[in-house]
This record gives sequence, structure tokens and C-alpha cells, in this order.
Amino acid sequence: MTNRATVIGYDPADLSRRWTQAPADSETELARIAKTTGVDFATAAGRVWETDRFVYLPVVLNLRDGETIRREAVVFALGHEMLVTLQPTAHFTPFDKALARMRRTPQLALSPHGVMYALLYALNEASERVIDHASDALEAMNDEIAMATNGYNHRGREIGVSDMQDTIARMNEAEEIVSRSQETQLMLARAARHLRAELDAEQAQLDGLLDILIADIDGVKEHASYEHDKVRYLQQSIMTSLDVKQNQIVKVFTIITAVFLPPTLIATFYGMNFTVMPELAWEHGFLATTLLTLVAALIPLWYIRRKGWLR
Repeated sequence: MTNRATVIGYDPADLSRRWTQAPADSETELARIAKTTGVDFATAAGRVWETDRFVYLPVVLNLRDGETIRREAVVFALGHEMLVTLQPTAHFTPFDKALARMRRTPQLALSPHGVMYALLYALNEASERVIDHASDALEAMNDEIAMATNGYNHRGREIGVSDMQDTIARMNEAEEIVSRSQETQLMLARAARHLRAELDAEQAQLDGLLDILIADIDGVKEHASYEHDKVRYLQQSIMTSLDVKQNQIVKVFTIITAVFLPPTLIATFYGMNFTVMPELAWEHGFLATTLLTLVAALIPLWYIRRKGWLR
């Protein structure tokens, strides 16, 4: 295989005989490809499916388009002589890297298995870029996360839930992206293992490349798992900090209520409209009532302070 690739080099016409791209947005083209190749994506219905001629392997992945992340599905129909891919559009940008790899390594274009290896390699790279994007988004929120953990913003004002809503929403988006990336890596690993199982005995070199690809896919999955754990930890830290702040606010109101409840009770007694109240005729009644009210307020405050509830 290597000698032949060295002689003939990369041949786009030869590649087109081994790889057919079926755009999902064109029913006419799908019907034509189904008639000429015998591929039936409708029967596969987005699941792993095997027939006498093809094995169908779906992969759902996240793709980065600028600052947005979109979800796309690709289905591989792998046969002994041909590979057909059901893809979102006729020109699917992530496959450009696979074409570049096949131009550098022409022997990959000599079989549908080599083509599928190059495509899986490109999708794995695209998935890793999405994870890196989510990681960068978390790094950009470092200052906000630090302020939320400390409980104060840069002006020294206490931070509440409403102040962190935007940050929490962006963290939730990052978690969803990373979680879906983990799912993508599982699908890519499954497709790579099925591809290796379809190799002939003379394709030993491609078998070695697939071992490396599977290891790379697992490495990206571990990276996604790390970022997912990081997001969950940061989310938990922020929510714990906000919960502590809310508990402190509730504690302050509870203490205020405990301190002013006895004086309020005393005021309630002296607000009753009884005809005979001896204290009203007493010369020092006002002073005694005032001191009693003060003592009634200080006793619960002293008790609360002694228990350490003010800390």
C-alpha cells in the first residue's frame, strides 16, 4: 500500500470512488445516492446498524462556530469498497482537516477504512476544540467566580444571587457543552472500535493508527471529564457561598426579632386600654418601664452573644 501511494500520490478522483458525501439537507441527492450505492440511512434511524453490505455508525458532536456551539449529527455507512457519510451539508467544514490529512498521507484515501479513520480523526480534533472553548470560557469567569466565593464584588458590596445569575447561567452552558462532548467521545470511540473490527489482515498499518486514534479519543474524553468536574466544583462553591450569605442574612433578621420581641411584648401590655393601671400614677413609672424594656432587650442579646451566634 505504501509503495503504491508513493507512486500515484493523492488522487481526488480515486477518493471520490471510495467516499460519497450525502448532504442531509438535500432529499434529491439522498435519493440518488441511495439508488446508486444501496445505502439506506432511514432504516438505520440514527443507531448502530449492520446489513450485508454496510455497517451504520452514528456520531453526534458539538461544533464551534465562532463563539457559538451547535450540535450536529453524522452517520457513517462503511462498506468493503465504499464509505458513505450522511452529513449536515455537502461541504461539512470539519472534514476539511481530514482531506488535508489524506493529502499528506495519500495511502489513507486508497480504502474506505482509511478515509473513515481520517474523518474520525478530524471529528475528534473538532470535539477537542469545543472543550478548549468551554475551558477558556471558565477561565474568563475567574474574577467573577473569585468574587462570588469571597462574597463581595470589587466595590466591596455583598454579592447576592441576582448578581451572579449571568455567571451561573454561563457556567451551566459550559457544563452542558462539556457533558455533551463526553457523549460525543463515547460515540467516536465506538465508531473507531467498529472500524478496527472491519479491517482486513493486510491493513496492519491502519490498525496501528486506529490504536493511536482510540487513545487520543480517550484522552479528549478524560479532558472533558476533568473540565466537567471543574465546572461542577465551581458551581458548588458559588452556590455554597451564596447559601452562606443568605443564611447570614436570615440570622441577622432572626437576632433582631429575638432582641425586640420582649420589648414589644412589654409595649403591648402598656398599650392596653384598662381603666386602672397603677404605673400610670407612679412618679418613676416611665423610667422603670424604660429600664425594664432595655433589660428585656439586652438579655436575649447577651444570650445570643454567649452562644456565639453573632459570628
